[in-house]
Amino acid sequence: MNFKLTVSHYQLPLKYPFTISRHTVHMQETLIVSISDGTITGYGEATANPYYGITIQKLKASIKSVRAEIESQKGAHPETLWHHLEPKLRHDYFALCAIDCAYWDYFARKNKRTLRSFWNNGESNLPKTNYTIGIDEIPVMTEKVKQKPWPIYKIKLGMENDLEIVEALRNATDAVFRIDANCAWEVDEAIQKSKALKALGVEFIEQPLKAENWDGMSMLKKESALPFIADESCKTLEDVAKCAEVFDGINIKLMKCGGITPALKMIEKGRALGLKVMLGCMTESTIGISNLVQLAPLLDYIDADGAMLLASDIASGVQFQNGTVLYPKDFGSGAKLLL
Repeated sequence: MNFKLTVSHYQLPLKYPFTISRHTVHMQETLIVSISDGTITGYGEATANPYYGITIQKLKASIKSVRAEIESQKGAHPETLWHHLEPKLRHDYFALCAIDCAYWDYFARKNKRTLRSFWNNGESNLPKTNYTIGIDEIPVMTEKVKQKPWPIYKIKLGMENDLEIVEALRNATDAVFRIDANCAWEVDEAIQKSKALKALGVEFIEQPLKAENWDGMSMLKKESALPFIADESCKTLEDVAKCAEVFDGINIKLMKCGGITPALKMIEKGRALGLKVMLGCMTESTIGISNLVQLAPLLDYIDADGAMLLASDIASGVQFQNGTVLYPKDFGSGAKLLL
């Protein structure tokens, strides 16, 4: 059984300029990897990401370097393929993610199963996804909340007027708030803001300090009024144990860790260490989102709104109704490329 691996480059326009503490994005570049036997096709995705040093050129080169090995393999289990490719793509887990997800999707479709059925087929009591509000002028952020009624919002912070932002948004909605500072705060600032944010009904805070500031996080965990979830500090399986010492939970992202295969191991290890487990997304198409929500039955929290931030999508697949995951009825991830 020989496979054909296809790589397609897309530019995804955003509905609004999306600002976090370190940059503003108007358009997201992404690569879609397709693995096909001529009849059945699986899809995976990897986006460009300046913070992690990922460019479209790097992704293409990484995938090209292992194309022949993938196309000549003989229907191995996805975990076997991942462990074979990982040493060769250790420098580019985003590319490995796209390949791993595409092959998992193909493998599930080939076996006439949904992807999630390989680890948990339950669809009740799934966590609801949040909807992200990027940094902007307060009236603009407030208007975005009003235009998109949702049960849970992730609010990007990292400005001098952080508390004013949350106060204004709290006046606009009674929804659950989650805060993401994207490494923007210092220890004392985070301690003080956590107290004020708790009073404003915030559930938890993601990545308050710089990713490598472990000593600061140790101090912060002792003094904070709210739980903290590691994002930039938790990239791969090797980071989970260290995060357990100073965080209350981890935000796993498929592109950071290298795909579904390692994400399953990270979830297992996080659970064993008593951590809350969240799965997050990049700004990406419904190809990537449909893959990541296959893990929703295993999670406490999920951030899967990446495709909702787009002005136009390139795929169909999973949908969300008031935060609730609505899985497509097709096998695999259920995603279909439209362009």
